[in-house]
Parts: sequence; C-alpha cells; structure tokens
Amino acid sequence: MALDREIINANGTQVEAFRNNDIDADFISITDIAKYKNQDNPNDLIRNWMRSRNTIEYLGLWEQMKNNNFNTDNYQELLNESGSNTFVLSPAKWIKETNAIGIISKSGRYGGTYAQSDIAFEFASWVSPEFRLYLISDYQQLKQSESSHLNLDWNVNRTLSKINYQIHTDAIKEKLIPSTVSKKQAGYKYASEADRLNMALFGMTSKQWRSSGKRGNLRESATLEQLTVLANLESMNAELIKNNVSEFERTMRLNNMAKDQMATLLKNSTSMKQLKNLTAHNSPKKLN
Repeated sequence: MALDREIINANGTQVEAFRNNDIDADFISITDIAKYKNQDNPNDLIRNWMRSRNTIEYLGLWEQMKNNNFNTDNYQELLNESGSNTFVLSPAKWIKETNAIGIISKSGRYGGTYAQSDIAFEFASWVSPEFRLYLISDYQQLKQSESSHLNLDWNVNRTLSKINYQIHTDAIKEKLIPSTVSKKQAGYKYASEADRLNMALFGMTSKQWRSSGKRGNLRESATLEQLTVLANLESMNAELIKNNVSEFERTMRLNNMAKDQMATLLKNSTSMKQLKNLTAHNSPKKLN
C-alpha cells in the first residue's frame, strides 16, 4: 500500500489523502472530513453515518462492483440489522465482517479511517454538501499537480519504472550474483546496483537521503521527469550488465545518460506538458 500522503486543503480544513496501489485507487481521510463538523469526536460522526441503511446499501453496492472477495452473506445480515435502534456499525466491524476494501481503519501515527474517494465524497455530502464541493474542487486540483503522487502521469511513470526494475533485477541475478551466495549477500548486490542508479540520477544514495533527514523514499520523491529517466536508466543498466560492461564504465555511462536526458526533458517542457494533457484528456473523467 502506498504511504505517500498528500494534503487536500478544503475551505481551510486539511484532509489527508494517499494512493492505494493495491487496488489502484485514491483514499481520503473521512476522519479529517468528520472533524469539519465534530472536531472532538469525529469517530462518533462516522459511526452514525455507517449505521444508516442507505449508507450500508451504498457501501455494499460499491464493494460488489469492485471487490470479488466481498462477503455478501454477512453484508445482508448487517443490512437486515440496520433497522434496529440498537444497531451500531464501526468501520472496523464493517471491514472484518464483509472483507471490505473501500474503507481502511488504521491505528498509530497515521491512524484514522480512510475511504476510497467516491465513498469519501458520499460521506462528505452527508456531513455538509457545501464542504463536499470544496473537497472535490481541491482534490481535482491536487490530481492535476505535477508533483502530487495522486497525479495520473506520475503513477503511470512510477508503474513503468517498477516494470523496468524487474528487468534490472533479473539481469543482476543472472550476471552478477553467483548461485552460491546467501540471500543477504544477494541483497547487497541489488542495493548496490540500485544506488548506482540513484547516484547517476539523484547524486546520492538511499542511505545519504535518509541521513539528510528527509521523509519517505528517495525514488518516491522523484518528479515526473526523473521517473521517466529512471525507467530508462534501469533498462540501460540491465543491457550493460548483460554485456559484461565494468562497474566503472557503467557508472560513467549512466551518469552521462541521466544528465543528457534530464536536460532534454527540461528543455522540452512544452512537449512534456502536451503529453500530460493528452494523457489527462484520454483518461476516464471519473476519478477512482
């Protein structure tokens, strides 16, 4: 699951959001949404919303459309119980009873209840129709931001980078790792080659990034242009490894390649923007 959190500023209220790559959807904190009306006890507001029969029907329909493992029998039982005055339904109970994926309940540092964006907007409408409009407007602006991890283009390039990462690791395994080494020793080699790419593109290793006090993962902080170059570097390094090019020579070639490609991409910023606009134009208008 993605941990790259963004902040939606909806009419002065900060609402957390993140990309859940497990189901390829954006999740928004309904705990933060609830605080718009009830700062002290947001969970009470969420439970009141969830005990409604209309809410359960909506959540059930969403799950049946998106979730092959949804427990419809338990869902039906909860739906039947919803008419009782004593009926109570928490996010944790809903998830446990039905195997729901549209709502996530977390504890700890980033604790709270998060819901897939469509569900979150439904909750926001129940809390305040006016606030829902602010939330959707600012959410859409965030989706269009080039630096946001909710941005479609950023995620497309991140996926491409992950595909090339597999090609990269396969080449390392085939050419650089003897069959007799331990998993720990093999891990060092993978990390070494990953940092070769990091140095070529970012000018620092993962360890140096962490030591600088910056949060998150070095590659998760990459711009769209950097992700594009990273995907190309992984593919190139895989070919260089297969051709038995020395470590020194690979490092030099990769660094030169990174500098040349970044310069080209930044110089042709207009073309990059046109590509982003084309992707946005051809993508579904409804945001998942």
